[in-house]
Amino acid sequence: MPRIALGLSYNGGAYQGWQSQLSGLTVQDKLEAALYKFCGSPVSTLCSGRTDSGVHALMQVVHFDSPLNRSPHAWVRGTNSYLPRDIAVQWAQHMDPTFHCRASAQSRRYSYVLLQSEIRPSVEAGRVGWAFAPMDAQAMRTAAAYLMGEQDFSSFRASQCQALSPIKTILALDIQQRGAYWRFDFEANAFLHHMIRNLMACLVQIGQGKKAPNWIAEVLAARDRRAAAPTFSPDGLYFLGPRYDAQWSLPALTPTFDWLP
Repeated sequence: MPRIALGLSYNGGAYQGWQSQLSGLTVQDKLEAALYKFCGSPVSTLCSGRTDSGVHALMQVVHFDSPLNRSPHAWVRGTNSYLPRDIAVQWAQHMDPTFHCRASAQSRRYSYVLLQSEIRPSVEAGRVGWAFAPMDAQAMRTAAAYLMGEQDFSSFRASQCQALSPIKTILALDIQQRGAYWRFDFEANAFLHHMIRNLMACLVQIGQGKKAPNWIAEVLAARDRRAAAPTFSPDGLYFLGPRYDAQWSLPALTPTFDWLP
């Protein structure tokens, strides 16, 4: 059957993550329910990267097989007509049957947006993380350098992680500040469960002067989750999407992401 790829964006605040659950309160459940209404038959989807409860996405790529002959525009408009307002298909594309949204991905990208303020977020609640105390950018960038390349990230891995190996390769970790807001950009070949939130917890402690930058190297070397800081909030975490080889002609990013909020 023809293979369809969709680029999906969503606010994860109301959902129990991506993966389908008996509650029906996940992004996958909502998407497959919308596709069922549009197609008139059950549709099973696969995603490029599972997101946790409360985590947002700007380009979650999914694929599925369907015998229906619909234009990309029809897949977008038709599916969106049945989705809740905080989930939207951004684009659709017919793919070669050899394409696999997860296995074909070369890397995955996330951003964490953080408000540094004495006052907790209000208008941005659920869309940004929060740090009370001021942070030192240079200290966090120095710590980030220890994380680059292929490493064993067992210390930043959730106990329920199902990945076959804790060894991952971080390709980029960029830290920027704009006024009271910080943005942390991560790119890796793949991520472990809670890996970014656990990295964020350690980087924030270093930024606030509670730990020295080289402490993160000690945490890495320990290969023990107990050595790292407690898991950080999911509120400011955004899945920017995977990168694919140019042969697939898929968008690199959608919608255009410069800064949040």
